[in-house]
Amino acid sequence: MEVSRIRALRGPNLWSRHTSVEVIVACMTPDRDIAPGSPFEKQLRRIFPALAFIEGARPGQQASMAHALEKITLGLQAQAGCPVTFSRTTVTQEPGIYQVVVQYTEESVGRLALELAMQLCKAAKAGESFDLAAALLQLSALDEDVRLGPSTGSIVDAAVLRGIPYRRLTDGSLVQFGWGSKQRRIQAAETDSTSAIAESIAQDKDLTKSLLIAAGVPVPVGKPAQNLAQAWALAQEIGLPVVVKPQDGNQGKGVTVNIVSQEHFEVAYETAAYYGEVMVERFLPGQDYRLLVVGNKLIAAARREPPLVVGDGLHTVQELVNLVNADPRRGDGHSTSLTKIKFDGIAIAHLAQQELQAESVPEKGRRVILRNNANLSTGGTATDVTDDVHPDVAARAVAAAQMVGVDICGVDVVSESLLRPLEDQQGGIVEVNAAPGLRMHISPSFGKGRNVGKAVIESMFKPGDDGRIPVIAVTGTNGKTTTVRLTSHLLKTQGMRVGMTNTDGVYVNGRQIDDGDCSGPRSARNVLMHPDVDAAVFETARGGMLREGLAFDRCKVAIVTNIGSGDHLGLNYITTLEDLTVLKRVIVLNVAADGMAVLNATDPSVAAMAKHCPGSVTFFAQDPQHPVLATHRAQGKRVVFVENDHIVAQEGKKIYRVPLANVPLTRQGQIGFQTENVMASVAAAWAINLSWENISQGLATFISDVQGVPGRFNVFDYRGATVIADYGHNPDAIQALVNAVDNMPAATRSVVISGAGDRRDQDIRDQTRILGQAFDNVILYQDACQRGREDGEVLKLLREGLKGAERTQGIDEIRGEFNAIDNAMARLEPGDLCLILIDQVEESLAYIGQKVQVG
Repeated sequence: MEVSRIRALRGPNLWSRHTSVEVIVACMTPDRDIAPGSPFEKQLRRIFPALAFIEGARPGQQASMAHALEKITLGLQAQAGCPVTFSRTTVTQEPGIYQVVVQYTEESVGRLALELAMQLCKAAKAGESFDLAAALLQLSALDEDVRLGPSTGSIVDAAVLRGIPYRRLTDGSLVQFGWGSKQRRIQAAETDSTSAIAESIAQDKDLTKSLLIAAGVPVPVGKPAQNLAQAWALAQEIGLPVVVKPQDGNQGKGVTVNIVSQEHFEVAYETAAYYGEVMVERFLPGQDYRLLVVGNKLIAAARREPPLVVGDGLHTVQELVNLVNADPRRGDGHSTSLTKIKFDGIAIAHLAQQELQAESVPEKGRRVILRNNANLSTGGTATDVTDDVHPDVAARAVAAAQMVGVDICGVDVVSESLLRPLEDQQGGIVEVNAAPGLRMHISPSFGKGRNVGKAVIESMFKPGDDGRIPVIAVTGTNGKTTTVRLTSHLLKTQGMRVGMTNTDGVYVNGRQIDDGDCSGPRSARNVLMHPDVDAAVFETARGGMLREGLAFDRCKVAIVTNIGSGDHLGLNYITTLEDLTVLKRVIVLNVAADGMAVLNATDPSVAAMAKHCPGSVTFFAQDPQHPVLATHRAQGKRVVFVENDHIVAQEGKKIYRVPLANVPLTRQGQIGFQTENVMASVAAAWAINLSWENISQGLATFISDVQGVPGRFNVFDYRGATVIADYGHNPDAIQALVNAVDNMPAATRSVVISGAGDRRDQDIRDQTRILGQAFDNVILYQDACQRGREDGEVLKLLREGLKGAERTQGIDEIRGEFNAIDNAMARLEPGDLCLILIDQVEESLAYIGQKVQVG
C-alpha cells in the first residue's frame, strides 16, 4: 500500500459537508482484497479490537487495505475522543487506486490519525506489534493541545447554534464570527469591543480600585508598594490580615490572601514581585465569589473554593495532592473542567501556617488548605450560585465592569454571601478581570452550568443577525468570469461594497488586491475576512473545490452556467460528465435554506441539480417555451427568459422586463452566450432583493470591454475590420463564440488559436473541428507553455481537427502568440472579422489595444 496526495478539505466538498482529509491510496495486487477472517484482518482486530466492520465500496464488493486504512483513521480519532463519524473509500478507474476520505475536527489531528493508521496497517501486514495505547494518547494529547479551550469553545458553540459562521484566525483563541462588514472577533473571552485602554485599566489594580471608589463600589483599602519594607509598613498600617498580589496580574497569579505573620508576608511578597509591582490591601473575611458580567447584565456567579485535600489518616499531604490530581477532569491548563493543584512554595508556606509539611499525614476528615486564593487556574473548585445573587450585588458588579469599560468581565467579590448587599456585610469587589475564564460557569465543580457562550453571542449580534453577508457562488464550464463581474456590478449599483474573486484576481470595492487565477477557496476566504465587504461574488472553479472544498459553509445564491465535456475531464479522477456534474453541484448542495440556486434550464446536467437544492430554484433559458422553464413558470416559481427582445423575469403574476437594446453586453441580443450570462446575473441579483431599477441601471452601464470583462468577447475596430479577443479554451466555449460571430456580418472570417496542453486530445481536436466550419482562414500558434506536451504536439492535434473542414481555405502555423496576432491583423481588410483566442489575457489585450491605437 502506498499513500500519496494528502489533502485537507477545509469546507464542504465533493464527498460531504465535513472537514476531511483525502488521500490517494495505491494497493498492490495482494493487498486489494481483505477477506473476513484472513490473517491480515485477524491481526488488525488483534491490534485494534474496536475496529469497525471493513467492507467494500458497494455491497458484495471485497474490501481492500485502502478500506482498512479508512476505518482505522476514523476509529483512532473516535477512540481518542474526537467527534468524527464520516469516512468513505471510492474505487477509481485506475486498477488498485482508491480515494480515501476521513472526517476530522482538527486538521493536525486528522493528519496524525492517518499517519498512525498507515503505521498500524503496515505493522499488521508484517505481523509486528503496534502500541495502540501510545497512539491514542498521542492523538488525544494533540487534540487537547490544538482544539479551542472551554471559554472560546463555548462561544463558538453558541455561534454555531445561531447559524453564525466562524473561522479561527490563529492556532490560539483568536476567532472571527461572521463575514465581511458584519464580522466580529474574539480572543478567548474578550471581544473586539473591549478597548486596549479598558484592558490596561483592568490589569492595573490600583487604578481599578480608584475608579471603583469613584463609582461608589465597595472595595478593600490598599496601596501599591515599591519594596518589601514599604509593603510591610503598609500591611501594618492597614492591619493584618492582608492580601498581597501583583498590581498588574490575572488568573490569580502571585496572589496570597489572609496573611497574618511577617514570615508569611515576606514569602508572599517575593511571589507577587515576580510578576511586577506589588499591591497590599486589607483582607476581607468571607467567601470568594466570581461574578460574570456580559454587556450590562450579570450572567453567572460562582463560589470558589481554594485548592485543598481532605486527610484520610493514611496518606501524606503530597500523596493526597497526587490522588486529587489523578482525577481525569483535572488538567494542566484551561482545556479541562478542573486544573491540577499546584504544589509549590506558596502551598508549602500555607502548610506551615497549619503546622503541616508535605510529608505530614493529616488525620481523617481534616481539611488541608493549600492556598487561600480560590482561582481555578491554581487548582480551586467552583459552585454555581447564580440564583443567589442579590439585585444590589449584581448592580455593583455591572457598575464595576462598566466603569472599567470591559464588556465581558469577571468581577471578584469577597463577602459572607451574595444574598445581601455588599455594604450590609462589609464585603467588597477585590478585582475586575478582562478576558475572564468561563469554564467555572460552563462546567462548575458543583451546581448548574450556565450557557455563558450564548450570552456573549447575544451581546455581539442582535436577534436575527447571523453575521452573514450575501455570498453568490458561480460555477460551470463557460461564462463564470463574466457572470461574476456582471453580478458584482449589479450589486454595486445598489450601493453595496462588493468583494469579487475570479480567474483575473481579487477585487474589493472596485480595487484589485490580488492578481492571477483567484478562483479558489483561499481567495474567497480572504474576501470574507475583509471588513469593507457587504456582499461577495465568487468564481468557484473545479480545482479549488477538489483541493480544499468551499470557503464557506453555505451561500445565499449558487449559479451554475453550464456543464461541458471539455472542462478538464481526465484530471484528478474526474473522468466523465457525470463526475463533473457531481463536483459542480457542490455549491447547489450548500445553498442556504432561504437561498436560491440559479440554473441553466437548457443544460440537462445543470437542470437536474434542482432536486438537490435545499433552497429555492430560478431557471433561466432564452427560449420561454423550454419544457423545464415552462413547467417551473407554470408552478409560479421564478424564471428568467427572452421574449420580444426583452429579458423577462417572472414569478407567478409578477413580471419584470428589461429591453435587450439597453444591455450592451449582449449587443442587442446578438451574442447568445452573453445573454445567458446576463440572465443568470439578473436572477442572482433578484434573489438578494436588488431593486429592478438598480438591476436595469447596472445592465445598461456594464460594458464588454477590456476593463469590464477582459478576455470575454472584447470587440475592437481596426481599420474598418472587426477584431474580437476571447479567452475561449474548450469546445463548448468555441461553439458559443461561433454562434455569436455568425450573427455579425463579415467579408472574410479568420481565427487565431492555440490549445491548452492539459486538455484531452479529443478536446483539442474538437476546437478546430468547430472553427473549421465557420472560418475562412485559421492561424495556429504554439505558446511558450505547452503544459506537459511535447514540442509541436498541440499544433498537430489542432491540425487534425481541421481535416475535412469545408469552409477553411488557409491554415498557417506560427510560433508565438504575438507573432500570430501580428500576422492575422496584417491581413485584415475593411469589413473582415478576426477572432483571436488569446492565452496570455492581459498581455495580449494590451498588445491588441496598442495596435488598434496605432491603427
